[in-house]
Amino acid sequence: MRRITMWFLATIAVVVLLFSYRTSTGPDSSPSAGTLGGANAPGVGTATPVDPGTSAGTVARSGSATVADGPAVQTKRGRVQVQAKISGGRITDIMPLTVPSDNNRSRDINKKAVPQLRAEALAAQSAHIDAVSGATLTSDGYTESLQAALDGAHFQAKP
Repeated sequence: MRRITMWFLATIAVVVLLFSYRTSTGPDSSPSAGTLGGANAPGVGTATPVDPGTSAGTVARSGSATVADGPAVQTKRGRVQVQAKISGGRITDIMPLTVPSDNNRSRDINKKAVPQLRAEALAAQSAHIDAVSGATLTSDGYTESLQAALDGAHFQAKP
């Protein structure tokens, strides 16, 4: 009788554990679900929803500084939108406004890819950069949005 009782309790414990297990492929309700890498990671920002009607970005000029938002580019995994800051004829910063972050896999990929894309674009001073391996869709959306932002700001890359 004692063995049956122990077996029954162990079975119930296993069933409870199985039903409480959360997979990493579904939507996540963890506190980091809306962020990408944390606020202190360079070149990584909070994913912000974009108005579906947004097709072109905005350009704001203040003295010699220009801030241009690229359009939200729809990729297979989600929207990608960047903002470029230009000062003194150089791209001084690129901030992602929106990147795919609807699941853990997208967040993990973009946590690594977005800072790398930012660094490459700043080094190249243009949107003509190589795609990040494993993040091709984000890379394509990033470069398309960045190029549109640079075009909107009338930025000409210097050879």
